[in-house]
Amino acid sequence: MKELFSVVTVSEAQQILSARIPELRTERVEAGLLEAINLQLQEDISAPENLPPFSRSTVDGYAVRARDTFGVTENTPGFLTLVGEVLMGEGTAQEVKAGEAVWIPTGGMLPEGADAVVMVEYTEAVGGDLITVHRPVSVGENLILRGEDCAKGALVLRSGTRLRAAEIGLLAGLGIVNVKVSARPKVGIISTGDEIVKPEEIPQAGQIRDVNTYALAAQVLESGGDPVCYGIVKDDSKQLEEVLDRALTDTDLVLLSGGSSVGTRDVTAEVLGKGEPGILFHGVAIRPGKPTVGAIIRDKIVFGLPGHPASAMVVFRVLVKPLLEWGSYAGAKSVPEFPVEAELSQSLSSGPGREDYIRVKLEHQTGKVVATPVLGKSGLISTLVEANGVIRIPLEKEGVNGGARVAVSKL
Repeated sequence: MKELFSVVTVSEAQQILSARIPELRTERVEAGLLEAINLQLQEDISAPENLPPFSRSTVDGYAVRARDTFGVTENTPGFLTLVGEVLMGEGTAQEVKAGEAVWIPTGGMLPEGADAVVMVEYTEAVGGDLITVHRPVSVGENLILRGEDCAKGALVLRSGTRLRAAEIGLLAGLGIVNVKVSARPKVGIISTGDEIVKPEEIPQAGQIRDVNTYALAAQVLESGGDPVCYGIVKDDSKQLEEVLDRALTDTDLVLLSGGSSVGTRDVTAEVLGKGEPGILFHGVAIRPGKPTVGAIIRDKIVFGLPGHPASAMVVFRVLVKPLLEWGSYAGAKSVPEFPVEAELSQSLSSGPGREDYIRVKLEHQTGKVVATPVLGKSGLISTLVEANGVIRIPLEKEGVNGGARVAVSKL
């Protein structure tokens, strides 16, 4: 039996891939706001107008001159004359003069002369046009001023920004409905193996339904990519070469699952080795997922992932997801992931010289967050269903004691 090529650490694999990423940026396209969610902005955006376009109240109450409220208390209220009302969604010609107040709803346009709003809770109507004010306000209190959110002409979003819901909302507020972004990376997915059949088929003796195409495609979607599925390829190098050629032509990155190990019928490494420059690494110091292959063919990254679903999905999370989700294809800086801290429910051992990724289930127990390992073989998809997080045991450690605080990342 052949041996794996020289095994690299996860960090080394990431560095090898990162050195190639600038060659692999996807094209720039124009997209509508909802199409652009999670994509990388490919232009600087300056505010074409002030946001908000007028000064507006953040509470229901009375627009006033702040100095008219100075010194008032619950016991010694001030008296103001109500001279009008601001209607929601309409401009106002009202003007607030000394000793006057104008009713204003939340979001209403601040009338001329006013520089603050007294919340209705701190006022009382006392008959006629008079109100009492029981609490002073300072200049600008309970207001958002014209241009306070974004001033006209100011740079509000830089090229390379990942567009989240907040950025989409800001663009909408500025009246910008189309933006230039990096296209969603197209990810080719190929499942290999004589034993693999389609999910809708009834497996015969020795056969198993295709899990990886659908699980990997779902991970690609979750990470902001566009999966392109090429179906199942038998353990035949010529057939795999033909399908891989199509995938390299149509997509930006290719995932092959199965056939990355060292058995006599495992053809993935054989086929990838024929490319130029070909295999970058074969074997990663990670469990599950050691037989992973990383290659460059025709200026495209190709991964040969293990056939076991848990292994394939863990390797995707560690090596593939960062390329898609955090915009490496668009040249953006990586956005750090913020894990949840939890108490490990039991001790775990780990072999030296490899990184272990252990699936865990997060639960609240008596006022604390506990991470319970979901142990099982890498071929068991049910362990991934039961788990909702993953912890990493570094290659320099031989385990983690029960009760220790651990960082749990999204699976």
